[in-house]
Amino acid sequence: MAKYNCLFCDFVYDEEAGYPDDGIAPGTKWEDVPEDWTCPVCGAGKEEFELAE
Repeated sequence: MAKYNCLFCDFVYDEEAGYPDDGIAPGTKWEDVPEDWTCPVCGAGKEEFELAE
């Protein structure tokens, strides 16, 4: 499972953990996160995230 970082605030979306507060179940792959989902910290769009290394 991968992690993705917000380029603006460094929030990390972890596929293993998901984001249950927004209805995204643990184990949800990044490509399956809704396109209109935004960073819960700064509001950046999904396109403003990059794969963490």
